[in-house]
Amino acid sequence: MTPLTLTADATGRTTRARRTAWVPTLVLLLGTLYCLIPIAWVVIAATKDRSELFSTFSFAPGTGFLDNLGDLTDYRDGIYWQWMANSVFYAGVGALLSAAVSAAGGYALGRYAFRGREFIFKVILAGVLVPSIVLAVPQYLLLSKMGMADSYWSMLLPSILSPYGVYLVRIYAAASVPAELMEAARMDGASEWRIFSRIAVPMMMPGLITVFLFQFVAIWNNFLLPYVMLADDTKFPITLGLYTLLAQGASQPALYTLVITGCLLAIVPLIALFLVIQRFWSLDLLSGSIKS
Repeated sequence: MTPLTLTADATGRTTRARRTAWVPTLVLLLGTLYCLIPIAWVVIAATKDRSELFSTFSFAPGTGFLDNLGDLTDYRDGIYWQWMANSVFYAGVGALLSAAVSAAGGYALGRYAFRGREFIFKVILAGVLVPSIVLAVPQYLLLSKMGMADSYWSMLLPSILSPYGVYLVRIYAAASVPAELMEAARMDGASEWRIFSRIAVPMMMPGLITVFLFQFVAIWNNFLLPYVMLADDTKFPITLGLYTLLAQGASQPALYTLVITGCLLAIVPLIALFLVIQRFWSLDLLSGSIKS
């Protein structure tokens, strides 16, 4: 009788465990639907022309995608593509510079011992907690004093320093760059710059790619900074440009189709970036995790 009872208890525990495992799975599925439904709506709405947008079922495909794309291209002589190019420039250059600065700062904080290192690191940690909205107006006043407001520099300079990027690289450099390897390179006559550029940077590459991705997405989606800094609409990024289209749509409803089509096209570069870099990012993280 006892073995049978134990077997029944074990079976009951297994059944309860399986039922419990469905709970997080269901929560994840609901979260996935919550995130994907708006994207699906944008994809479908971009296929509708002006008459179909407000008169048909929300998730019923339309027939006007090519016309919407043509109207968006023709709008103000293709200014939408100027906004798209501006976003690529701001996000690409800003993310590259941010990754470079984070690499240098994080490596110095992680692999060198000097007076004030912990204080500097704590200040950087405090910077991670400061919302960007708090810094927007002071940054505008500072750059305006320097005569850089409403310029490309006003978008690039605030994006170069990422406290979170420096923090992430500092942690990664301390864990992935062995001090013994640095000492061996010094004994072989390598300079500090050569150690950093030829040894440390390749070993920190997974962390640097992560910083680049995070910063690229943050700059691409940034609305407040260009809203405060820029006045010339030819310098607008895609976020601010679509906002101006949406504001004009209140008096010209025909522009709503352009806004929706523009939103769909705006997410394509982000998807392409993740698809291109994800493979190298995953391989780098895997290789870094098995290094001795």
